[in-house]
Amino acid sequence: MNNRRRMTGVVTSNKMMKTVLVEISRTYRHPLYGKVVHTRHAVKAHDEIGCEVGDQVQIVESRPISRDKRWVVEAILKHEVRTADTAVTEIVAEPVDAGVAVVEPAAEAQS
Repeated sequence: MNNRRRMTGVVTSNKMMKTVLVEISRTYRHPLYGKVVHTRHAVKAHDEIGCEVGDQVQIVESRPISRDKRWVVEAILKHEVRTADTAVTEIVAEPVDAGVAVVEPAAEAQS
């Protein structure tokens, strides 16, 4: 192993080509006041593996790849399990009077 920094975070965006946005969360107790502090930090990481949103990944420090990227995705620790989206059951019509929206059930809207 080399002595590069490694961090664990969650992928929040993968809309860029070969780049993912990884959010690193840290929880610690404040040294003086003792309150629990939650911090989040987002970094851009180079992705050759093909991460999806919600995956927990390990990133490692690297040479500067671009203006913003200084991290590389090393491994996917946990895949996010996503279910299929359910269809919309109600259709909202245009507002008719005084800004009141008319909501029609999906069965009546199709006939």
